Amino acid sequence: MNIAQMLVNTARHFPTHPAVSIGEKTLFDYRTLGARVARLAGGLLTRFRLEPGDRVALVMRNIAEYPEILYAVWHAGLVAVPVNAKLHPREIAFILENSGSRVCFASADLASGLAGVAPQPEAMRHLVEVPSRDYARLLENEPIAMASRLPEDVAWLFYTSGTTGRPKGVMLTHRNLTAETLCYLADVDAIGEQDCIIHAAPMSHGSGLYIMPHVAKGACNSVPESGGYDPAEICDLLGRCRGVTMFQAPTMVRRLIDYPRVREAALQNLKTIVYGGGPMYVADLKKALDVLGGKLVQIYGQGESPMTITCLSRARHREREHPRYEHRLGSAGTPFTGMAVRIADESDRTLPAGEVGEVLARGDAVMKGYWNNPEVTAETLRGGWLHTGDVGTLDEDGFLTLKDRSKDLIISGGSNIYPREVEEVLLTHAAVSEVAVVGRPHADWGEEVVAFVVCRTGAAVDAATLDRLCLDNIARFKRPKSYCFVEALPKNNYGKVLKTELRRILTERESA
Repeated sequence: MNIAQMLVNTARHFPTHPAVSIGEKTLFDYRTLGARVARLAGGLLTRFRLEPGDRVALVMRNIAEYPEILYAVWHAGLVAVPVNAKLHPREIAFILENSGSRVCFASADLASGLAGVAPQPEAMRHLVEVPSRDYARLLENEPIAMASRLPEDVAWLFYTSGTTGRPKGVMLTHRNLTAETLCYLADVDAIGEQDCIIHAAPMSHGSGLYIMPHVAKGACNSVPESGGYDPAEICDLLGRCRGVTMFQAPTMVRRLIDYPRVREAALQNLKTIVYGGGPMYVADLKKALDVLGGKLVQIYGQGESPMTITCLSRARHREREHPRYEHRLGSAGTPFTGMAVRIADESDRTLPAGEVGEVLARGDAVMKGYWNNPEVTAETLRGGWLHTGDVGTLDEDGFLTLKDRSKDLIISGGSNIYPREVEEVLLTHAAVSEVAVVGRPHADWGEEVVAFVVCRTGAAVDAATLDRLCLDNIARFKRPKSYCFVEALPKNNYGKVLKTELRRILTERESA
């Protein structure tokens, strides 16, 4: 089983179908894409002397070459390591080092920054800018046959921060990615041969996972000319594309429905918006349904079970006459086909409907484990169930409602921010004695980061200095938007900081 087989099949069955486009301009059909992938795979093996299972990093913004590099890695029997392009170079360096990536493909705007990162990952020997002459040479190699891989072989190494703030490599196998593809086709959307997905969200994350079902069905993967998300550009593309699907974080959906000219767009060409990555309020959902029509699908998942735990289907969004419509609209839906979900207490005992506990999931989409981290793997997958760390309830009809994404996790604009990671950076300043980071509700971004700071006796530091410290060490989107300087942090009898108390203080301040 090799996930690249889907492209091989599609190139044979639908050779002239558009495969990759920039905006509305088709760059490759499937025959061309399949041939480029086979040649690029040959270049990876012959030029860099890679062997099956070696890791190849993709540090790129959304560009047209993304799908062919991803499939070339798999075609050659290698492991893809897609990396969030918004991360700080030091964070990227850690991922390259931890994964042991031998080759790194980087888009032109990121390659120069990576070349100067210190320390250089010891295992990595090659940095290839995309596009470039070096990249073009890789495509001049002879095509090779697709490598044979086992279902349990790792295909995608996805780095997701843990509660300790240290990124962990989630091992997603060929079986996992096949299950994710089938889950999409079974529960999210039917894909037609003339449809397309517009990748306005990062292809290193959720949007990139949806490359696979669209390749499997011979549909087009389109990258906006801007390479990012611009509601005006999306509305313009709707006038020229058909059967459009997009993955969007809730903040992206809100930006689209608030765009003044959205009602003038050719919304009949918008087929599906899949949203996830954070909570979306019922009022916003109702507005989105009024503006866009019944085209929304919600997914809930984690890197450990990518996009595949529960789904609130298009049909559920349309059931306005159902007596529990608002409750269901505020839920995360029901388990994907082939997935089992239950709520458990601290002893992993299943709780009855309506009771609050940890969300556990099981199925072929659940990860193999964490890269080089057997202890955390055993704890997270104990008893054969993925322990998500998220808290929720299941009602009598099987609808999952999330009470909290996790105890301390902050989700801002669809991106996960783990407080410990920010706290550790702030604690490196000589004037800082203690710090605690929490999330504060934000109308547009879902949450924003707030840091409570205790200074050392006789020392002082200002917000601007701490802001610069964060910008020098972590991604911009993770830095606190506000600093609260306090004399002490609230703690329990065991010395643990009471973040619930900090959130209460923020709420009281907002009310005042």
